[in-house]
Amino acid sequence: MRGDVSFDKAHEISAQAENNIKNQISNSKTFVRFEPSWHDVPQESKIKDIVMSIDGVKEVHNISSYSSEGKIFVSFHVMVEREKNLEDAHKISEIVEEKIQKSLPEIHHVTIHLEPFVAIPEKLKMDGKITKEMIGRLLDEFTEIKKIGRVVTLKYQDVLKIDFDCSFDRHLSIEKVHDLTSQIERKIRSRFKNAIITIHPEPS
Repeated sequence: MRGDVSFDKAHEISAQAENNIKNQISNSKTFVRFEPSWHDVPQESKIKDIVMSIDGVKEVHNISSYSSEGKIFVSFHVMVEREKNLEDAHKISEIVEEKIQKSLPEIHHVTIHLEPFVAIPEKLKMDGKITKEMIGRLLDEFTEIKKIGRVVTLKYQDVLKIDFDCSFDRHLSIEKVHDLTSQIERKIRSRFKNAIITIHPEPS
C-alpha cells in the first residue's frame, strides 16, 4: 500500500483483508503482511517521511517545491529542540539534506529553515496577567488593527501561550493580513521572549 499510509490505517486495511478471506474460505488461517510502496505517493509525503525518520527532527512543515530550467528545488521548515545550538541544529539539517538527495536524486537543491520546537501539553494553567488592554497598548502602532478581541493566555514552565482575536479591515487582502499578523507576532515576542502566539484574524 502507499508508503504515506499511517500504521493504524495500514493495520485496519490488513485486518479487513484477513476478515474478508476468512468469510470466503472457512477454517482458514490468514496473515496479511503489508509493505510500503512509494510509486504513486506525492513528493511532499515522501519528503516528510524521510525527514521525520531522522534523529533530532521533531516536526516538518511548509514543504514546497518548484522547478526551473528542468531542475527541482525544494524548501521546508524543520523543527528541532529549542535548546540545541546552531552548530548541532545545522548538523541535523545537513543529514536531512543528504538523505533527501540520496533518496530523491531528482531534487537538485534543498533549502531548510530551522525552527525551535516546543512541546506543549494538553493541560495548561491559565495566566490572567496579560490582558486585552495590555495587548492593545503593545500593538498601538498597528493602525490597521480595528479591534483586539478575546485574549487567552496559558503558561507552561517558561513558555507562554497567547491566543487572541484581531479584527482588520474586511477589504484587506489575506496576503496583507498575513504580513500584519507576522509583524504583530514579532512585536509581542519582543516583549514576551518565549511566547507561542496564535492570532485569529477577523473582518471588521
